[in-house]
Amino acid sequence: MRKLSVFSITLIIGSLVCLFIMTSPSQAAKTLKIGIVDCYSGPASTYTNDVRDAFKLEVEKINAAGGIYGRKIEVFTRDSKFKVDIGLAAAKELVYRKNVDILMGTINSALSLAISDMCKKEKVPFFVTFAKSAKITGGKGHRYVFSVTENTALAGKAAAVGLAQKPYIKYWIAGDDYEYGHAIADGVWNNLKKSKPEVQLLGQSWWKVGEPDFTPYITAILSAKPDAVIVATGGRDCVPFLKAAKATGFNKRVPFYMHTATGLSALKALGQEAPEGVIGTSNYFFYYPETAANKIFVKKFEQTYQRKPAVGALYGTLAAEFIFGAYQKAGKVDVEKFIDAVEGMEVDSPIGKVVMRAYDHQAMLPMFMGTTQKSSGYDFLIAGDIVTISGKDVMPSIEEIKKMRNK
Repeated sequence: MRKLSVFSITLIIGSLVCLFIMTSPSQAAKTLKIGIVDCYSGPASTYTNDVRDAFKLEVEKINAAGGIYGRKIEVFTRDSKFKVDIGLAAAKELVYRKNVDILMGTINSALSLAISDMCKKEKVPFFVTFAKSAKITGGKGHRYVFSVTENTALAGKAAAVGLAQKPYIKYWIAGDDYEYGHAIADGVWNNLKKSKPEVQLLGQSWWKVGEPDFTPYITAILSAKPDAVIVATGGRDCVPFLKAAKATGFNKRVPFYMHTATGLSALKALGQEAPEGVIGTSNYFFYYPETAANKIFVKKFEQTYQRKPAVGALYGTLAAEFIFGAYQKAGKVDVEKFIDAVEGMEVDSPIGKVVMRAYDHQAMLPMFMGTTQKSSGYDFLIAGDIVTISGKDVMPSIEEIKKMRNK
C-alpha cells in the first residue's frame, strides 16, 4: 500500500508538471498583448476615452471570432496623467514587465516622442493615436512608429488652405507653451505665409499648459487689433479657452481659428455655452460624412456606450483596423513582417478608405473645416459650412520628410 501510495503521488506530481509544461506556452501563445498609455484623468480624457472605447469594440469583435491565429487580444491601459515622466514609466512597465506586443497612445506630443524613442530601441511597434506633433512621423520618425491621427503638418496645411481664402491679413498667434502648441502654430503660419505672402504676424502670446485665467491674454490680443487669431491650444486647454472666449466675447470681437474647436469632445462639454463662429478643423464628425459606413459606426458606438462618437473614436478604430489587418496580412505574429504589412496598407473606416503611407508611416486623413454654430437638432454646437480637404493634398512630400530626417 505504501509503495502504491508513493507511486500514485509521484504520478500525480509528474502529471501536474507535464500539464504545466504543456499548457503554459500554449496559454501564452493565445494572448496578443496591446498596451495603451494615455491621459485618462483631467480635461484631456474628454478626447482619449473615445480612442480606447472604439478600439475595445474592435477587440471584442476579433476575440469573438477566435482572436489572431488563435491568440485572444488582451488590452492593458495606463493613465499618464498628462505627464511625460509618468507616461514613459508606464510605457516601460508595459514593455519590460507585461511584454506587450504593441503600444498605443497618447494625446501628449512630448510623451509620444519619448515613447517613440524607447520603442525604436526595443523594436516594439507604437501607434500614435492623438498626438499631433509633425516630428513623430517627420524628423524623428522611424520604422517602429505609426500615426493614425493627423499631425500638425497636415492640420497646418489644411488650415492654411482655408484661411488663405479669408480676407484676413494681420494675425496674432496664441497658445500652449509646449510641443503641440508651437508645432500647430508653426504648421498653420508657415503654410499660410507660403500661400498668402502678404499676411503679417503682429505678435504672439504663450501660456503654460493648464492656464487658469485666459482673460489677460485675451485683453492683450484685442488691444493689438489683429484681423484674426490663430489659437494653438492642446487637448487640455481647448475647452477652457473656448469657455473664456465665450465669457469675454472674444469670438464676437475677432475671428479666430483653433484646430480642434469644431470637435464633439469640446463642443458637447460646453453645450449651448460654446462660442459661435469659431473656425476649426477635424478628421471626423458623427454627422459627417453622411455615408452608410459612418451611420453604422455611430449606431454601434452609441448603443454600446450611450454617447455619440467623437474624433478619438475614429483614431481608435483606425488603429484596430491597421493592427489586426496587418497581423492577418503578415501570416504570423512577427514584428518585422507586421511592420512590412502595415506599410502602404489601405483600410476601410467611417470616413472612407485610409492609406498608411509606406515611407513615413503617416495615415493619409482628410480634413474637414467648418465653423461652430447652433443647430435645432442638438443641445450643443456643431460644425457648419463644412469643406473637405483631401489628405493627399496636405501631406508633406516624401522629399520633405527625407530632408527633415537628413537623408
